[in-house]
Amino acid sequence: MTKSNRRKFLGTAAAICAGTAAAAMPVSSSAKKPPMAHHVFFWLKNPGSKEDRDALIAGVKSLSKIPSVRDLRVGIVAGTEQRGVVDGSWGVSELIFFDDLAGEAAYQVHPIHQEFIKKCSHLWDKVIVYDAIEV
Repeated sequence: MTKSNRRKFLGTAAAICAGTAAAAMPVSSSAKKPPMAHHVFFWLKNPGSKEDRDALIAGVKSLSKIPSVRDLRVGIVAGTEQRGVVDGSWGVSELIFFDDLAGEAAYQVHPIHQEFIKKCSHLWDKVIVYDAIEV
C-alpha cells in the first residue's frame, strides 16, 4: 500500500469511527438546565396508609404551578438492593429545580406552597431538605 493510499484509508477509517462514536452517544438537550435543586424527603405519620401517601403526592404535584418551579419530580422508595448507604425509611420525595436562589426563595413564600403546608403537614412526621447549586 502506498503512503497516499494508506493515509486515505486511515483518514476514512478515523472518520467512520468518529461518526460511529458520535452516533452511540446519548443526545442531550441544548436547553439550559436549572442549576438549583431542592430535594425534600417526607416520612409519613402513617407509613402503611396508601391514602395518606397518595394525598401527599397530590399535594406535592400541586407545587408545579408555582411560576419559579422549572421542573418537579415526585418519588417513592424504589425498593432497590439494601446496602448500608441506602436510606429507604422515607415515604415520598420531591425534587424541584429552580433557575436560582431567588426562585427558590419565591417558592417558599408563594401562596400555593403555603397552602400545601397547611393542607398536608398533618400527613408527615419528619421532613429533611437538601438544597444544592450545580458546580
